[in-house]
Amino acid sequence: MIDTYHVPVLRDRTIELLITDLNGIYVDATFGAGGHTRALLQSLSKEAKVFGFDQDDDAAANVGGDSRFQLCQYNFRFIKKVLRLNGVSQVDGIMADLGVSSHQFDKEERGFSYRGEAMLDMRMNQKSELTAKTVLATYRESELLNIFSVYGEVRNARQLTRQILDCRAKRPLETTQDLLNAINPVMKGDKFKYLAQVFQALRIEVNDELNALKDLLEQGFELLKPGGRMVVLTYHSLEDRMVKNFFKYGNIDGEIVSDFYGNIKRPFEIITKKPIVPDMKEQKTNPRSQSAKLRAGAKV
Repeated sequence: MIDTYHVPVLRDRTIELLITDLNGIYVDATFGAGGHTRALLQSLSKEAKVFGFDQDDDAAANVGGDSRFQLCQYNFRFIKKVLRLNGVSQVDGIMADLGVSSHQFDKEERGFSYRGEAMLDMRMNQKSELTAKTVLATYRESELLNIFSVYGEVRNARQLTRQILDCRAKRPLETTQDLLNAINPVMKGDKFKYLAQVFQALRIEVNDELNALKDLLEQGFELLKPGGRMVVLTYHSLEDRMVKNFFKYGNIDGEIVSDFYGNIKRPFEIITKKPIVPDMKEQKTNPRSQSAKLRAGAKV
């Protein structure tokens, strides 16, 4: 397992908050380069077991020889089914780092970054069919508007959508440079922030990230033993709001649920009253950690 593939954000704090039983069963829902997993294994006993999930084929190259670890090459939205196939119905802890790995960003041909020219791909699972190119070529105006306004929080989403529709009518948008050229006339404010929002919106849609996160939270809660912990690192407000609401209310919408007597149901004991963020030293050495927020909860 190699950290150069992706520098694990808030590694030590994540592991510290996760572990409740040194002999327990744990899940790293976003294995990637295995940085968090390796730190976890170093902290656990010889009797412990760790399952890692990652749908990206490239992640398989980062598996070491630790017999306590098993890689499951699936999207984490299938966590419950896959673990049960492996004879596991309860776990002591689940962690997830929801950021796109440095490896995926830096591998230009994957199309995740606007800094290089590549096909508009953005698939975390290379076996899936939907790409960013397909989204831009086939989605209706209302669908594109929803993606850019909700997933990207682009302030001139309507103008952006109209610009893309006009440009794709003249020629296909196939590469990252095609997209940059198309939207350049309507970019507002800081160029790099704007581009990050546009690319984030497309990536979320291509990989169905928010629905997958909902599945992980709901299934993860069912899998956790009483007292078991869930630790999640988010990188934008949409994810963070979902995790915050789920920890507090047991649903991603923040809906207050009460029992017959009017007592509000609290599925988790909130371990992090406020989200933990990387200190200035970590932000400086790993700039991609700057937007990270870590939340942790223990199942009641």
